[in-house]
Amino acid sequence: MKIFTNILIFIALALIIFNVTLLDFGNLFEGESLVGLIGVAASFCAIFILLIFRMSKLVQEKTKNH
Repeated sequence: MKIFTNILIFIALALIIFNVTLLDFGNLFEGESLVGLIGVAASFCAIFILLIFRMSKLVQEKTKNH
């Protein structure tokens, strides 16, 4: 499961980098720049959810052993 979450985090980071290239800082809320901004926000949310999932699995393993 750890390898799977690492792969998903890597894909989300790649999507962040791709979406940052779409940003036009002069017109941040118009056209493709808005799509890129939404993509960056969604990728950050995905990373946070995956990190929370990984922490919950770690806690589950520690409580199961005791």
